[in-house]
Amino acid sequence: MSDLGSEEFEEEHEPDLGEYEGERNEVEERHGQGEARLPNGDTYEGLYEKGKRHGQGTYRFRNGSRYIGDYHQNRKQGAGTFMYPDGSKYEGDWVDDQRQGQGVYTYPNGDTYSGDWFSHQRHGQGVYTDTGSNIGTWVNGKQDRAGELVLLNLCYQGKFSNTAMLGPGKYIFDIGCEQHGTYVQVEQEKEEEEEEVEEPLAVTATQWNTERITSLTTWSPTEVVPPPAPVV
Repeated sequence: MSDLGSEEFEEEHEPDLGEYEGERNEVEERHGQGEARLPNGDTYEGLYEKGKRHGQGTYRFRNGSRYIGDYHQNRKQGAGTFMYPDGSKYEGDWVDDQRQGQGVYTYPNGDTYSGDWFSHQRHGQGVYTDTGSNIGTWVNGKQDRAGELVLLNLCYQGKFSNTAMLGPGKYIFDIGCEQHGTYVQVEQEKEEEEEEVEEPLAVTATQWNTERITSLTTWSPTEVVPPPAPVV
């Protein structure tokens, strides 16, 4: 599963539980460098301040997940790397235990997303790379608005909606010509015998309708508008 949220990997937030070895302050709170083994089987090694994880540390979950990075008052905050049990990994900014800011997510199949995040979701400007590179704007985890798909011998420039190419656009070929047209949504038939497999980047079924072929032209997308606030 991709884009796993930390809500599926809850950390112990009670500072006075479990076994602890390390520095303490004058009122016997965990303070400074220390190691803790928590009642749920998780472990933490790093800095504390007044009984809470605060500063650089490593938190190991009993399921094999691991977070290495900054903490603020028991919350992941600042720069950090989270390694998930499915082999995926996030390296980047955190705010209040959530992926937020700039970061790179590597999926189990090798795909990557590099760009803006908000509340655990791809949100803002970014690049999703698989067999090609999807460059554009992301809204609540999905590619939206004007964007670009770069492949080996051609690229596509046009509109995206819910991660799918949908609306007017054009293909630019390395032989020096362009194919203009429109992507329209089509009904997708389900094959009952095949199981659905969740992919890191699921798209809506669309069909390309060619309109004309021209020489190379300048692409002029509509004015870039900041994405709306994510739906929480």
